[in-house]
Amino acid sequence: MKTLNQVLAYAVILATAISCGPKKETSKVLVLYYSQTGNTKIVAEEIANRLGADIEAIEAVVPYDGSYQETIERGRQEMEAGTLPECKPVAADIAAYDVIFLGYPIWFGTYAPPIATWLGSVDLSGKTVVPFCTFGSGGLDSSVKDLKAKQPGATVLPGYGVRAARMDAVPQELDLYLKANGFVEGEVVKLEAFPELRPATEEEAAIFLAAVKDYPMMGNVQAAKVASRQIPGGTEYLFTAVPQPREGAPLPGPMPPMGEMKVYVTAIDGEAPVFTQVVR
Repeated sequence: MKTLNQVLAYAVILATAISCGPKKETSKVLVLYYSQTGNTKIVAEEIANRLGADIEAIEAVVPYDGSYQETIERGRQEMEAGTLPECKPVAADIAAYDVIFLGYPIWFGTYAPPIATWLGSVDLSGKTVVPFCTFGSGGLDSSVKDLKAKQPGATVLPGYGVRAARMDAVPQELDLYLKANGFVEGEVVKLEAFPELRPATEEEAAIFLAAVKDYPMMGNVQAAKVASRQIPGGTEYLFTAVPQPREGAPLPGPMPPMGEMKVYVTAIDGEAPVFTQVVR
């Protein structure tokens, strides 16, 4: 379990973090989610338990229950064909809810296809939608952007996202997120804004590499610039990183350029640095 200090550091990616806010006692809340591996379900149940909210899962008629590679291939075929999976009807009366927490895993940089199916069947105008997602490296920002475009009449909050490798941090991070956005009572630490980016030092580049070394997709990425700020118990870094030429034989076939990316890294005193999100 992460320390409370490390959880407070997560506020770096909560654009709406505020000192405190009134609990939304008069709002009727639904937690609606799609989960394949169970990670998003864990987050959904934590939210529902904290808020005493109704909860329901979105289910595909033909489940995505194959291997990882089979799931990726099915998703790729659906994208190329411009089709979406058929989903079972949602039992909840959406019109009866003021706030909808909408959860999903990130696939291909955005919300999973069953969420796209459901979004195409409803009008969420006038409602507050709170996205939450699980991912390998990132995708919260891009999925929120897509959600806003799909439901322009809804008020869509920036949302909460967590890497699948950091699921043990969910309870405390959600506590911070729900307090920061006024869904439960309590105070949170408001962090200072990041200063201007500057070239990363050798020491900072080493911290970046230590944070991403166990993630295969980041194996050839190096830090370029960085901004840092002090947080309770340690330091928070915002890196810009770029891919480097791979050693050995080139990969077969054309590879799309990764381009520059933003990587958020938390370094708590006495603990190994970890990256919390990648924004491409």
